[in-house]
Amino acid sequence: MKHTDFHIGLTFMDCTGWWRCTDVGTRTILAIRLDHDDPHWYEGPPYILKEEVFDEEDIARCHLAVEESIRAAVHAAHTSAHPGFPHEVVIRMMDIRHAHPYPHEGVLRFDRKRPDGEVPHPFAGRKEADSWVVELYLPFQGTYETMAERDFISLPRATPDDLRGRASGSVGM
Repeated sequence: MKHTDFHIGLTFMDCTGWWRCTDVGTRTILAIRLDHDDPHWYEGPPYILKEEVFDEEDIARCHLAVEESIRAAVHAAHTSAHPGFPHEVVIRMMDIRHAHPYPHEGVLRFDRKRPDGEVPHPFAGRKEADSWVVELYLPFQGTYETMAERDFISLPRATPDDLRGRASGSVGM
């Protein structure tokens, strides 16, 4: 969806479930999760439920119907150069992520591109001495690494073109 598709009261879905838009800002929206049977949960504003912020990245992954969501997922699966994550990798990443509380969740939202063209996927962070490190999975190599948080956030965000370049081997590896 696009930001202009939203209005207060609009019901929409993302990969986590159904939401109701409660506010439309300049570049973000606010919404409450629709996961209660009792309609009193949804009275407001102010709302009993926490309003969540959806930014440009989140908005692009929203849909008005399940069918739209399925079509988008199938299209992404057919057009993305990302190799995906094997089951055992997902389990390991989730175990590590839950074992170490990390206060900078936004760091984990975006894959980055290293100067050598590799596209590391951040999945957890942990404190080492007086600084933070980010746990990374390298999906094209099937390996794990860590990187200083300050170094990781200084890398550019990976784009679909970066993934295609890495998948084709056209980057300096």
